[in-house]
Amino acid sequence: MAVQIQTRNGTAAQWTSANPTLMVGEIGAETDTGRFKIGNGSTAWNSLTYAASAKWQGAYSAGTAYVVNDVVSYNNSSYICILNSTGNLPTNATYWSLLALAGTNGTNGTNGTSFIWRGAYNGATAYVANDVVSYNNSTYICILASTGNLPTNATYWSLMALAGAGDVVGPASSTDSVLAVYDGTTGKLLKNSTMPISSVGYIGSPQVSGGATAYTLALADAGDHVYFTGGSTATLTVPTNATVAFPTGTTILALNNNSGNLTISGAGVTFQLANGSTGNRTVATKGMASLIKVDTDTWWVTGPGVT
Repeated sequence: MAVQIQTRNGTAAQWTSANPTLMVGEIGAETDTGRFKIGNGSTAWNSLTYAASAKWQGAYSAGTAYVVNDVVSYNNSSYICILNSTGNLPTNATYWSLLALAGTNGTNGTNGTSFIWRGAYNGATAYVANDVVSYNNSTYICILASTGNLPTNATYWSLMALAGAGDVVGPASSTDSVLAVYDGTTGKLLKNSTMPISSVGYIGSPQVSGGATAYTLALADAGDHVYFTGGSTATLTVPTNATVAFPTGTTILALNNNSGNLTISGAGVTFQLANGSTGNRTVATKGMASLIKVDTDTWWVTGPGVT
């Protein structure tokens, strides 16, 4: 047979009217408010405080006025106020009761390992354990003191990060505005083609000043037109391939706006007219010469006013 326990109860008005004194621990419930009081054996109902829910107030502050059932944290433990208090530490049992005691600190973990970045691998450097280097675009960490042992030697090094499979490596140096081309068939190496961007396809022919009297061609002049003006006679010098390696097929224009002839010459260089004759070429005033490199040191020269 089930056992039923019934506490003393009544409406708030009935309790106020009767104003009884509850025994210690005896509970009196108000059926119309849902609130209740717990007796202490000496205080009449009307003077007895209602049992209340705990109220979290966060970390304890000495300047805060706490009331019964306020809950605070202090030194990682939790306390509930049992007597109105201001400035009394939660460890004071007159005003506070311990709710939850802080646990003991766990064991400290072991210290981690530090790496030291040493940059690009150098065969002359003495490396020690945990030194990190780069080699052939990969990264390695030293696992055994080493001098002169390549990072690919697994006795002394461990791979940290492998270079990507699609890396493209260019030359150590380059020439401004010169095309880069593949070096070999791997698709990963580039080299300097020595071919200026201006020599590719039809993109116009930028003007280079030849001055009034003399001008010597440079690699960057490929695809340009050299304009002579403001003087009488002038000379355009074409250097040998050993001096300036113009790619075969390089085209350069020479325009003579001087009052006298323009001479195209160059020691060790052959200049050939369309009719097959060779030698230095002369461009009459207001004439224009097209120079096309057809071999190592051979240029065809043709155009109006060219002899």
